[in-house]
Amino acid sequence: MVSTRVAVRVRPGASRTRVGGDYAGALVIAVTEPAVDGRATAAAVRALAEALGLRPAQVRLVSGPTSRSKVVEVSAPGDVGAAVIRLRSAGRIEA
Repeated sequence: MVSTRVAVRVRPGASRTRVGGDYAGALVIAVTEPAVDGRATAAAVRALAEALGLRPAQVRLVSGPTSRSKVVEVSAPGDVGAAVIRLRSAGRIEA
């Protein structure tokens, strides 16, 4: 299992959950949940796991629980970095 840290930028209150795009070098994750009581953060972790084809337990918040800018750690076999780069450059992908 390889662990990779990924910078993400969460956009709470979106009309749809989407993973993709770049914000100052961070992967953009738009979620429908509001930024209340950690709901947007939890939704972002689930959306990233789904976009990468992983279980939510394989994605863990490392820093930024109350910030839109966060760092998550992804534990998975293989190269997660390439998949994250593809998501950042691909634009929006429905999760």
